[in-house]
Amino acid sequence: MKRTLIRYKTRPDAAEQNRRLIEGVFAELQEKSPEGVRYMVLTLGDGSFFHFVETGDGASPLPQLDAFKLFQAGVRERCAEPPQAAEATIVGNYRMLGER
Repeated sequence: MKRTLIRYKTRPDAAEQNRRLIEGVFAELQEKSPEGVRYMVLTLGDGSFFHFVETGDGASPLPQLDAFKLFQAGVRERCAEPPQAAEATIVGNYRMLGER
């Protein structure tokens, strides 16, 4: 199982657009219900976004989604701080993430 955390900060004028694009990704995920991925996005009031992606075998179906491609197309232009990804390890989980 591979877990990745991506963090970045949007420009103040781009935060709402970024949120709408992410909502589009979640709508497509609900519609297509791809196997092998769990995905969560958090945002802070300062324009920071945190994407948490968990994949079973390391291959994510997210890049194949049209809404994700649209989100990715302009993400760097929306950012005040560019995306940084790192492998993540869960230290503790109390009812936040679904049980397997």
